[in-house]
Amino acid sequence: MMRKLIIAIDGYSSCGKSTFARAIAAEYSYIFIDSGAMYRAVTLFCLRRELVGEGFIKDEMIKAMLTEINISFAYNPDKAEYETYLNSENVEWDIRSVEVTANVSAVSKIPEVRARMVELQRQIGAFRGIVMDGRDIGTVVFPEADLKIFMTASVDIRAERRYKELKEKGIEADHDEIRKAIIKRDHTDESRDISPLRKADDAFVLDNSNMSVAEQMAWVNRLIEKRLNEG
Repeated sequence: MMRKLIIAIDGYSSCGKSTFARAIAAEYSYIFIDSGAMYRAVTLFCLRRELVGEGFIKDEMIKAMLTEINISFAYNPDKAEYETYLNSENVEWDIRSVEVTANVSAVSKIPEVRARMVELQRQIGAFRGIVMDGRDIGTVVFPEADLKIFMTASVDIRAERRYKELKEKGIEADHDEIRKAIIKRDHTDESRDISPLRKADDAFVLDNSNMSVAEQMAWVNRLIEKRLNEG
């Protein structure tokens, strides 16, 4: 039986990491785990209870309520993809809002939040045959992953992609607001004290500014096949 890999995909926001990871998972019949969705789900929980918002965050209350947060993924055969559930509620749509995007870094910086998410991620990854994307998968969650990829793209292209994604979903969005949020998110992710965004020393860099999904898949397929043959 061919061995299964753990594939870690890190990089900047709105680089298409989730789309890329989903495509890889589908191609190799692996499980896709969207770590970013997990942090977004926690942020949604906090927003609904007014524990975070513009200019404030109630750290101690968030820490105290972590045990009330359960995050899981369920496969939707109609969409042929895994969707995010917060306390048994499908929140795949809700966690993609601009408000969640604007607050997720602040919530993610809380050490207790990150510790709980990493614990859950490692439990899922114990079975191998997974593709997980996020900010610190190859550096913190799975430093021994079989294949690590670090994704990047220009700010303008990422803002345009995010804008189109929201419009296609029928969500009102302002292009300039999205661009500013991405720049702010980059700075926060890179400068945070706990698990800052950085490229693992053994990660392959993928700048997909001018690449289609098909071109990205051709690129990663070569890397995966090499890893599988090495086993």
